[in-house]
Amino acid sequence: MAKCKNIIHVIQSNMDGFSKGQKRIAAYILENYDKAAFMTASRLGSLAGVSESTVVRFAFELGYDGYPSMQRALQEMIRSRLTSTQRIQAAEDIFSGQDVLPAVIQSDIDKLRLMSSQANQSEFDRVVDKLMGCRHIYIFGVRSSSFVAGYLNFYMHLLRENVTLVQSSAAGEIFEQLLRIGPGDVMLAISFPRYSKVTINTVKFARDRGASVVAITDNASSPIYQLSDAALLAPCEMISFVDSMVAPLSLMNALVVTISNRVEKDISTTFSELETIWNEYGVFGRMDDE
Repeated sequence: MAKCKNIIHVIQSNMDGFSKGQKRIAAYILENYDKAAFMTASRLGSLAGVSESTVVRFAFELGYDGYPSMQRALQEMIRSRLTSTQRIQAAEDIFSGQDVLPAVIQSDIDKLRLMSSQANQSEFDRVVDKLMGCRHIYIFGVRSSSFVAGYLNFYMHLLRENVTLVQSSAAGEIFEQLLRIGPGDVMLAISFPRYSKVTINTVKFARDRGASVVAITDNASSPIYQLSDAALLAPCEMISFVDSMVAPLSLMNALVVTISNRVEKDISTTFSELETIWNEYGVFGRMDDE
């Protein structure tokens, strides 16, 4: 029941059947969903005036297998809706009373573990096959995703020819850069909440031109996931107004390493030539140069 509908709709639809304590929880969530999504069960219970165990039973009542599942449903619902100000306020609740450094590091570790546990190897292999077999790869991401796109582009250029990083400085320029995209090409689009309409429209353009779309995003409800031919998921943790890209970057590393293993001889030749150039032109400093 809860998993197929918006959690707010589920709460509203079942309000009449809740116990007195559950109605308190429901009322608090409906009025403060942007904050409740990042609270522990104990914290939510305290603010709603009920016990932690009542909060846990409320999650089961909604059809979830525990409080963490209900919390994730709330987070997934709101992440694309939160303004920067709301993000900052939510972060204050998340890290209240904690040292930020270890808390942020632990949050990143948790997201890496989550991605590892949910990794779909067959879909990963299918994405690699598409990238290896296509005529041209166009890599695209805007806002904070643009840096992930640039990171992947740096290494993909070393691994194969015909790789283009689509720059996002102006919408008109994007379509000019994609003028020749078509069948046999792959648009690798990277998008995380808050999902950019620029990315969505660019993906639609690539599809209309006959290109395949590979999405790198956070979950199956993402707009570009729905438009993709293949997709890889990586949780993108919201930390205040900052998006933590630790998990997406780890996924990029896995792609680069796998593709480099597929083209082992070619990449060895490439780096042998690069080492000669680097040495000849003094690209890298040495410890003994000081």
